Amino acid sequence: MLKATLRSFLAHKGRLLLSALAVVLSVAFVAGSLIFSDTLSRTFDRLFASTAPDVTVSPRENLDEAVPSGMTPTLPASLADRVARIDGVAAARVDAEVANITVADDENESVGPTTGAPTIGTAWNPTERSPVELTSGHAPRGPGEALLDSETADNKDVRVGDTLTVIAPPGSFEVEVVGIVTFTTTNPGAALLFLDPPAAQSRLLGDARAASSISVDAEEGVSDAQLKERVAAAIGTDHDIRTADEQAESDVEQLGGFLDVIKYVMLGFAGIAVLVGVFLIVNTFSMLIAQRTRELGLLRALGADRRQVRRSVLTEAVLLGLVGSTLGLAVGIGLAAGLIELMNALGMNIKASEMVVGWATPVAAYGVGLGVTFVAAYLPARRAAGVSPMAALADAEIAGTGRPLRVRALVGGVVGAAGVAALVGCVLSSKTATASSLLGLGVVLTLIATVIAGPLLVRPVIRVLGGAFPALFGSIGRMSQRNALRNPRRTGATAAALMVGLALVGGMSVASASMTESFDQQIDDTLGADFVVQNSNFVPFPREVTDKVRDTEGAGLVVRSRFTPVAVRLPDGDRVQSTAAGYDPQLDEVANITYAQGDSAAALADGSMAMDLDFARDHGVRLGSTIPVEFQGGRSTELKVGALTDQESAEGFGTTGGLYFALATLEKFAPGGQDSVLYVNAASGTGADELRANLERSLDPYPQVDVRDLADYKELIHDQIAVLLYLVYALLGLAIVIAVLGVVNTLALSVVERTREIGLLRAIGLARRQLRRMIRLESVVIAVFGAVLGLALGLVWGVCTQQVLALQGMTALAIPWGTIVAVVIGSAVVGIVAALLPALRASRMNVLAAIAHE
Repeated sequence: MLKATLRSFLAHKGRLLLSALAVVLSVAFVAGSLIFSDTLSRTFDRLFASTAPDVTVSPRENLDEAVPSGMTPTLPASLADRVARIDGVAAARVDAEVANITVADDENESVGPTTGAPTIGTAWNPTERSPVELTSGHAPRGPGEALLDSETADNKDVRVGDTLTVIAPPGSFEVEVVGIVTFTTTNPGAALLFLDPPAAQSRLLGDARAASSISVDAEEGVSDAQLKERVAAAIGTDHDIRTADEQAESDVEQLGGFLDVIKYVMLGFAGIAVLVGVFLIVNTFSMLIAQRTRELGLLRALGADRRQVRRSVLTEAVLLGLVGSTLGLAVGIGLAAGLIELMNALGMNIKASEMVVGWATPVAAYGVGLGVTFVAAYLPARRAAGVSPMAALADAEIAGTGRPLRVRALVGGVVGAAGVAALVGCVLSSKTATASSLLGLGVVLTLIATVIAGPLLVRPVIRVLGGAFPALFGSIGRMSQRNALRNPRRTGATAAALMVGLALVGGMSVASASMTESFDQQIDDTLGADFVVQNSNFVPFPREVTDKVRDTEGAGLVVRSRFTPVAVRLPDGDRVQSTAAGYDPQLDEVANITYAQGDSAAALADGSMAMDLDFARDHGVRLGSTIPVEFQGGRSTELKVGALTDQESAEGFGTTGGLYFALATLEKFAPGGQDSVLYVNAASGTGADELRANLERSLDPYPQVDVRDLADYKELIHDQIAVLLYLVYALLGLAIVIAVLGVVNTLALSVVERTREIGLLRAIGLARRQLRRMIRLESVVIAVFGAVLGLALGLVWGVCTQQVLALQGMTALAIPWGTIVAVVIGSAVVGIVAALLPALRASRMNVLAAIAHE
């Protein structure tokens, strides 16, 4: 049996190639994502571990900052002198570092990264652990000199002697580039500007007596843990004190979100590849077994039992999995190398020679590859084991096509009913968490039900989809339609691979279109300002930008907005951390806010705040309730709920509860923040176009700041949503690639299966061109069938997703009919492309050899 299995596998290696490609793609994305993320993690682990001082003393931050506030926590620089006198301390240095500054050249163009990485201004304190070394020029010797990293200098054509403008929280200032530094370790993609330490304190932090942290070096023989204990005993526990390992771990955690996004996106691609690949492999093995019915019957007649036959088929699947996994692992290594080169092109310095292939990567690769093929081949293997020895005497051309679909109908109906019930529960639920859980369950169940029951839909749907074929293409069209109807299981399984990807894109298209429409409506309903001024990457800007806007000719009312992290203790005992906003008193003149109780005057009064009505109800808050509020840095107060808002969406900018209060309150308890948004109205007698031109002229020295009107603001939101949609389209592209492989495989095997039939058709006068057209039409109707099922399922998912979004205030439902029509047309094109090779092969058959085929 083993010899027969190996011979069978090698005999059908051409037929199994496309199935192996599905395994290769699945394994490649799994292996590539693991290698890439492991390499990044190892690289940054080394960077942070090699550059962190023995002990770091930094300000204690009691709240996580989900939205940038512009505050730079500091501690007294004099603390370094106290620390330096502690037994076991070799040196203590004052650090002055601020992220997200803007550095502009003489043409007012930013020299910072275009990838979203920050531009960091810091003090020049070179040590053995510095990530950079001075490679040209000299160190900064005063407030007007600076160093720039070599990669930024090369990318932006900055040379020693050039003058740059630094836009920092305290204000703008000019520096001359007197030297270039080069990274000795990985450059995480940021731009680095180094200043003389006293200049960094005064110009970056705004206080010559302040420090962003204190770096402490231990004397020889003193461990980091011992030094931490001594520092804590000397200065108390009012600050965060970390060893080098703890600081490196903290830095890695901050970067972890970015690394996880990359990893999970790639694993998402792997998941789609695995899911679609299962359909392809199931179909391939089912057809191969149908074609080998006589061969398997002969084996049974010669004495092979059911278990041996089943084991033979599964052995072929394992061999396919081994080959596909090995190739997939190799392709995954290449994929990871390509991603590393891409990151290098974007500004990171990651060496491909330091690529990490941990033991978990090949284990996962072979686990996925072998698991996919084994699971996909199990049902066909059981079917093969059931072949009777008498089948060796029968014509196996269409074996298995006549079995009833009653079991599928029953199982698919039960699973589908459970899925529909979950989706109905999702629509009726009033809790976001419950609705989201029911949506996920409903999506999974309805997908499974559609896959199971797909063959039941083949005949009624394809009769409709191919109904025009006889009229348009005559007998050729009629035969292509009947070929697709001949084996519903095969057609359903082939179409299922395409259906998965299109269901995903259909659902996400509806959800994204609904989000876009909802945001458009909310912007129209709430934004009353002529223009919005804000940073291009939503980072706050210094006060001088606000002053420039106010001084702009034609600018009338200017209302400021800032954000700050807070924690509120509610009557039900919950402590909720969120982001609160602060506004100027003239809020009503630039925004239209719907209040259930109270008004803007009450919300922005001294000692008061506003809260979302639903959030207040959930936590037992009423109008007039006094709520303890904790701010960054440990400051706290009690604020009275002066107004309850009833906006469609209170969950903006990462906030919870729609909390806001007067800007004066924010400045009192969270000083040092920067403005995030300016709402600007034109003065009387000034037109919008004139004001915009004046604002852009005033803000020309600040390349990070944009001036947007209502349409621009909508476009900004559209672009943010489009990023998610592009990811979905990329997933769809991968699914289509594998689905095309499935259609090609099915048609290729179908041509082999119908060799005698094709020969007879050619013998009675069917031309080569007509034969190719017949196969192409069969492919098109299968692809469009998959598209119709997928889009129908996706529309249901999208509508239910919109109902979940409606609980967050995004109440508009929009269906992108243009996208749907384009997908259907694209599916027909996919069908034509997938049929090219099988149709060409069929048309080149020798007629006499085909008629004599057994």
